[in-house]
Amino acid sequence: MNVKLTLLDTGYCRQLEMFSIKGGRLKSIDFHAIAALIEHPVHGLYLFDTGYSPRFFEATRLFPYALYQKITPVVTTPQQSIKAQLSAHGIEAQRISGVLLSHFHADHIGGLQDFPGAKLFCFSAAYEHIKGKRGLSALREGYLPDLLPSDFEKRVTFVDHGVPKALSQTYQPFSQAYDFFGDGSMLLVDLSGHAIGQFGLFLRDQEQGDVLLCADAAWSSTAYRQNLLPHALAQFIMGDIRSYRENLKRLHELSVHWPSLKILPTHCAEVWQMSQGVFAWRS
Repeated sequence: MNVKLTLLDTGYCRQLEMFSIKGGRLKSIDFHAIAALIEHPVHGLYLFDTGYSPRFFEATRLFPYALYQKITPVVTTPQQSIKAQLSAHGIEAQRISGVLLSHFHADHIGGLQDFPGAKLFCFSAAYEHIKGKRGLSALREGYLPDLLPSDFEKRVTFVDHGVPKALSQTYQPFSQAYDFFGDGSMLLVDLSGHAIGQFGLFLRDQEQGDVLLCADAAWSSTAYRQNLLPHALAQFIMGDIRSYRENLKRLHELSVHWPSLKILPTHCAEVWQMSQGVFAWRS
């Protein structure tokens, strides 16, 4: 079953390109935070992550969380929040049935509190890894506790508590995934590494064909196409560098044998362009 995918740019942070990819320039570049609206013909509207929102600045006002903003300066406006973008296109927040959280870094959960009525979905491994962490311990994980709704545990479903299904050879080297709706339209695959318990999402857009939203399993399309790891300093902040290497290699292999698949990293400049083009708002 096909869905309709719209990419939403929620702002950006600035960091040296050399940290994101081996051989990158000693030049500060923009890393846009892309989230996605998924319109399912049967089940309604869902979000894949929520990107930044102005709430990020309140969450980083005091030490030690202020270090986050100093290390990776963030630029976003109220109009760029997911909630505001949806409202501008006639979609009120209460129409969002659920939010799929690829992982709990602040640039992925920044707008989460704007959707108090939505069901929440993540991998239990991701939540257990950040649960209860505060201060420097949370900051080390790229997690800002004030961005998480107070009723999170009442609303969340842990997708990885279900039974995964075997994938066809088309998806190799990925062999299994969680069938979100049971109709094959949205398949969640483990992409741990950048963060513990991170997942990606396979779907088929009704116009653009097969897509993999791979979150931060790669920071750019160049990285997975050439299987290029980030700078050693960036690897130091990975949740599990061994899994990161393995999943980056899997993405590379997938891109080689399935060239028509559109693999979309959250922070990639090419994806940012797509968010203004083929995956922009469509009537």
